Amino acid sequence: MKNIRNIFLNRKGNLIGKYKRAAVMILIGEHEGEECIIFEKRALTLRSQPGDICFPGGRIEEGESPKEAAIRETSEELGIAPEEIEVLGEMDYLVSPYGSIMYPFVGVLKNNDLNPNPAEVHSIIRIPLRFFMENEPLLHEVAIVPQITEDFPYHRIAGGKTYNFTKGKLLQHFYTYNETNIWGFTAMITKAFVDTFKSKV
Repeated sequence: MKNIRNIFLNRKGNLIGKYKRAAVMILIGEHEGEECIIFEKRALTLRSQPGDICFPGGRIEEGESPKEAAIRETSEELGIAPEEIEVLGEMDYLVSPYGSIMYPFVGVLKNNDLNPNPAEVHSIIRIPLRFFMENEPLLHEVAIVPQITEDFPYHRIAGGKTYNFTKGKLLQHFYTYNETNIWGFTAMITKAFVDTFKSKV
């Protein structure tokens, strides 16, 4: 009992399991006289999600905080000094059903002179914040169901093969601005950001 008390007294909870951790920056800059959200089109040569629209950001390195990772990745991808990014605060973080956690931050770009890294970024896309304030995303429901192999030990659970496994759903968001389609977790985070902003103005 002494050991239990010593270990668990005032212990703070954490996530159970191992997750890939990434941080992104919802970066606001001025373009043609209005505030815009700055997105990237991922380089077409990338192995993962080539050509997708995303926020600047990436994997959190060992010993690095989510905020530090968001600044570093944004700086590297956009070719700007970290000092050109004013981080305003955190957005709510996203735990995906695919084993990853994404920590979004809201930042302001102090200088519009961007020099994107061509190895990672195909192009920069600036979309007026006004567009997201005035337009709701298209929603599409995706079922998340267990894929169970034949060697699953059904004999160890009540009901065996007739067990009613839990199923889930994921709402996919889609924004279309001119020829640009934003979807997936980028669109989901954008929607959460816009809703937070709308609720306070």
